[in-house]
Amino acid sequence: MTQYNWVVSPEKFLSRQKVQYLTETVHARAKAALQKGDKVAVRDCFVIELGLSTGLRVAEMAALAISDLYFTPETPSLYVRKGKGNKSRLVHFSISFQNRCLKYIKWKQQIGEPIEPNDPLIYSSNSKTHMTTRALEKVFKRSARRANLSPHYSIHCLRHTYGCYLYKASGYNLRLVQKQLGHSKSRTTEVYADVMMPDMKKTLERLYQQ
Repeated sequence: MTQYNWVVSPEKFLSRQKVQYLTETVHARAKAALQKGDKVAVRDCFVIELGLSTGLRVAEMAALAISDLYFTPETPSLYVRKGKGNKSRLVHFSISFQNRCLKYIKWKQQIGEPIEPNDPLIYSSNSKTHMTTRALEKVFKRSARRANLSPHYSIHCLRHTYGCYLYKASGYNLRLVQKQLGHSKSRTTEVYADVMMPDMKKTLERLYQQ
């Protein structure tokens, strides 16, 4: 029988402070880029926000089309057509990220990028199609370096970061996290419970106080 021993250690996801460093860095560059007409920094900012707001795998991010986004007043979402194991799923996201998506699509239209339903959400001006997973990894590495984050982080840490903080924000609802991340097995999702256990600190602090 195969032993399941994969864990999410603190080195695999970003602390809240590091999330703040990263987002502040990409937002500042995007703001400056809008005034200069620099497309790269604006797109890079959206890529980072997408990862932190949805927890998608990098291949899922790369494959997104405009029509995969569903905007509603209550619970906006996106459709992953082919996740891991060729499984599809609906991923919900916040109203604030919905507003960010709408601004991003409007910006794409203004700079002349295609925004028809089947067009790529993250467009490569070089290949004239979807950005590759390798290109998205470079986006993350470039952004992380500017935010003075350790080079050991990869774009996949955005997914781990999302999973950890979603678990806590949901009131430790493992099933909700499993559904959002598209895990076929609950034991995969349980790694986030291990790293974000709600009562661990309080339990250890009172270990010998009773």
